[in-house]
Amino acid sequence: MEKTPVTRQNSEEIDKFLDGAASFADMMFGFLDGSNESEENSGDLVHRDENADDLEVEQNKIFWEAQQQLLQATLRRTTCLESRIRQATKQALSEIEQCDCRVGGCRNCLQRELSVRLQSAGFDCYICKSKWRRSPEIPSGEHTYLEVLDKSSNPQKGEVRVVIELNFRAEFEMARANEDYNKLIARLPELLVGKTERVNALIKILCAGAKKCMKEKNMHLAPWRKQKYMQAKWLGTYERTTAAPLPVRHSEPRPQKPKASMLTFDLLERLPGLHYTAVELVW
Repeated sequence: MEKTPVTRQNSEEIDKFLDGAASFADMMFGFLDGSNESEENSGDLVHRDENADDLEVEQNKIFWEAQQQLLQATLRRTTCLESRIRQATKQALSEIEQCDCRVGGCRNCLQRELSVRLQSAGFDCYICKSKWRRSPEIPSGEHTYLEVLDKSSNPQKGEVRVVIELNFRAEFEMARANEDYNKLIARLPELLVGKTERVNALIKILCAGAKKCMKEKNMHLAPWRKQKYMQAKWLGTYERTTAAPLPVRHSEPRPQKPKASMLTFDLLERLPGLHYTAVELVW
């Protein structure tokens, strides 16, 4: 077997081949090393994502606990005026009979009768109808509620407005709310009697909770759930009217038709032309 002599040209070609192979090997090992490094980096990202999720869960927990405490403190602080109006309102509601407008009673009739009864109890009570126009943030709407004006508490500050809302909890309920928001709403009274400052504080707490709830569920917050929309209901421009007593309906008894019994019906008097002939029975 002949050996091919190694010439300078062949030597240079071999060197080039070896250098190329070395470069390819370096490239491959570099790629493998880079892939290992990327796996380590991806592991770090997963670890960081888990830490971020744990941090977000903890922040959400702190938020809802703070909202619960704020709501409880806002509802617990009440004035003597609010307590007197609340007691008189509950007493009046227990005495009002349901109207005949529809099954379950009519909200308008209930507010009207309640306003009259509170006036009789010595409170300056009115029916208020708020109405607001559409804006880029919220749609238009209107709402009716009751309010009591008081000037005797602090004459220097002027009139004190006390809002009476018969369905306050229902105004903030949401069908797709999470458990934390539902727990917050469960603390609300159905009947709210509070000064405008207290109503505004409650609106801020509840609307912040609604916004947080929708963010956690990756859903869009409806415009009628926003803070400005809720504030327009009880704190915006409104018209005030004085309620008049509802007309009393007197039901007159229907005249009863004379009833006759065949046992006492006198045919001879009713029918004088009718004659009877005695018949003798012979056996």
